[in-house]
Amino acid sequence: METSRRTVIAAAAAGLTAATIGTAHAAGGKKPVRELFGKLADGTKVHRWSLENGGTRLKVLSYGGIVQSLEIPDRHGRYRNIALGFGDIDSYVASSPYFGALIGRYGNRIGKGRFTLDGTDHQLSVNDGVNSLHGGAKGFDKRVWDVEGFSSGSGVGLVLHYTSVDGEMGYPGTLRAKVTYTLTRHGDWRIDYEATTDKATVVNLTSHVYWNLAGEGSGSIYDHELEIAASRYTPVDSGLIPTGELAKVAGTPFDFRRTKTVGRDIRVAHQQLLYGKGIDHNWVLDKGITAKPEHVATLRDPSSGRTLTIASNEPGLQFYSGNFLDGTLVGTGGHIYRQGDALCLETQHFPDSPNHPSFPSTVLRPGQTYRTSTVHSFGV
Repeated sequence: METSRRTVIAAAAAGLTAATIGTAHAAGGKKPVRELFGKLADGTKVHRWSLENGGTRLKVLSYGGIVQSLEIPDRHGRYRNIALGFGDIDSYVASSPYFGALIGRYGNRIGKGRFTLDGTDHQLSVNDGVNSLHGGAKGFDKRVWDVEGFSSGSGVGLVLHYTSVDGEMGYPGTLRAKVTYTLTRHGDWRIDYEATTDKATVVNLTSHVYWNLAGEGSGSIYDHELEIAASRYTPVDSGLIPTGELAKVAGTPFDFRRTKTVGRDIRVAHQQLLYGKGIDHNWVLDKGITAKPEHVATLRDPSSGRTLTIASNEPGLQFYSGNFLDGTLVGTGGHIYRQGDALCLETQHFPDSPNHPSFPSTVLRPGQTYRTSTVHSFGV
C-alpha cells in the first residue's frame, strides 16, 4: 500500500511508528499556548505562541509576527525545524535579516524611498543604500503586535493586529493591519492579510520566512528542487530596483517553469545574478491577481522528501536565495548561517510599484479593504 504525504504527517503528529502509518488519521489541533520569550530594552514584553495542527508545529513571536520555527516531519516521520531564526529576542533586535517576519507597510524595495500619490510627494525611511526596503528602518518586522489565539472548527491560529500611525516611516495615512495565521487540520499554514486606511496610501504586506526543507542549519539549499509558475520576471538595476521591463525567463537562469535545482544556474555569468549576488528577483506570476489563492510555486528537498507548495492570490513572487547570509549569524540550532543556507519565497505585489504605473497598483484608499491570502502546504 502506498503511503500518502498526508498520512505520513498525520502519523508523525500522532507519534505513530512507520509500521502503523498506513492506518493513521489526522490528529486534532491543540489550543495555542503563550509564554514569555523576552523583553525589549524599554521593558516591553515579547511573547511566543506555540501552535500545532495536522502534523505541523509553529512558533510565532509577538515581535514582528516572526515565525521563530516551523516543524514538519520528513518521509520517515522525523521532525525538523525548516525555518531559520534565533533563540533569543536580543538577536532578532540586533541583527536579524528579517528572519520569519511580517513585512510592511511595503514589502520589498521602493526606489530612493520616494513616490508620488495624488500629486503629493512622499519621502520614506531609507535603509538600503538610497532605497527603502521592507517598510523602512523600523517596519512592521520591528513592531510588537497585539496577538490573540483561537481554536475554531478544524483550525487553530493567531490573529495579529498593528496600527501604523499617519507618517510612520514616511507613509501617509493611519493603517490598521490585521494578519491571521491559521494551521489547518491538514497541517497547511495559511496567512490572511487585511488593512484599512484613513488616507490614500500604498501597502504591500508579505512574510519573510527563510526556508530550508532539510532543516535549519543543515547547509546549502542549492540542491532543493524548485518550480515557479511564471514566464516573466522583473529585471533590476544595480540597486535591485526594477527597470520596469517584464522580461521573459526563457533562455535565462530565471527559468523555473520546469522543476530544476536552485543551484543549477545560480553561478552563470548573467548580469542580473551579478547585481543580486545570486537570485533576489520578482517573478511575474502567469496567473496574475486571482480571487482565491492559486498555485505559484513548489519546493522539494530530495534528501528528506519534504515539500512546500505555495498558493496565493498575489501577482508576484520574490525569490531570494539567501545571498547575504555571511557567516556572522548563529541560528536556533547553534549553527552558523552562510550564503545559500536558505531561500525566501515572498508572495507580494511587485517591488517599486508606486513608481511604475504599468505594474499592478498597490494604492489603498479610505473605504477600501486590502485583502490577500497565501497558503503554505507541506508534505513528503
